[in-house]
Parts: sequence; C-alpha cells; structure tokens
Amino acid sequence: MSENQEITTEIASGDHHSYAGFWMRFWAYLADLLIVFSLNGILLSPFKFIGGGEMDVGFWTVIGIAGAIVFYLYFLLMTKYYGKTLGKMIFGLRVVREDQEPLKWSDLLIREVIGRFIYRVFWFMSLFYLFVAFTEQKQGIHDMFADTRVVFDR
Repeated sequence: MSENQEITTEIASGDHHSYAGFWMRFWAYLADLLIVFSLNGILLSPFKFIGGGEMDVGFWTVIGIAGAIVFYLYFLLMTKYYGKTLGKMIFGLRVVREDQEPLKWSDLLIREVIGRFIYRVFWFMSLFYLFVAFTEQKQGIHDMFADTRVVFDR
C-alpha cells in the first residue's frame, strides 16, 4: 500500500490523530499537579487541626496516604469519565485507546495507577517519560502497556 493510500484510508476511517508530544504532556501534567496539590490542601487541611496528620501508619503518615489516594483517584476518575484530566483539558489533549474503543477500567488502572505508581516510587523510572519524545505515536511506557495514546482533542 502506498503512503497516499494509507493516509486516505486513515482519513476515511476517521482514525487519523495528531499525537501530543512530550512538552504538551509535560505542561498538562504540571497543571494537574497544581490542581491535585490544591485539592489535597483543601481536603486534607482539617487533619492538621485534629492531629491526625501526624499519626504514623508504618512508614507513612495518614495525610501521606490520603494524599496519595486523592492523587491516584484524580487521574483515574477524570480520565475514565472525561477521557482527560483538567490539565489535559487546558491544553486540548485527551487519552484514547489504540483501537478507538471507549477507555476501560483495566486500561486506566494500568495507565493511571500502576504506571504512575512505578514512576513515583522508583525515581529513576521517570526517565522513561522521555520515551514520549522519541516514539512514533508519542507513547510513554505506561501508554504502551495500556494500549493508549494521548492525542489533541478535536
């Protein structure tokens, strides 16, 4: 199949997407972090007044655990119900599946929870975000495992 036939096929089937690159995704993620930190400040500040934030649960504090739950739920629920987080909305991005089907819980658990957990726990794994800059469809490792892409919203 020639290149022109492939482009025509993509346009005819409606599958042509413009993939979001590293910097657009980076800025969207920074906006999301600002939003999550603000949410954590609003939701978790009462713990500081009642002394519950200093209570240790093994290696972590109650506020640390609650903050992590807010962080992962924000990315998981926003992406599941809207296909994008507020940061992605600001920059006109959305998450799609490779086969164009609706996002499934299993896709998002891999992408938004397991993928982000691995990146955050093992700091050196953050270097794998650079895959977005060098892969053809601008995918990070978490996108590859979940068969998702980040595209510009039309």
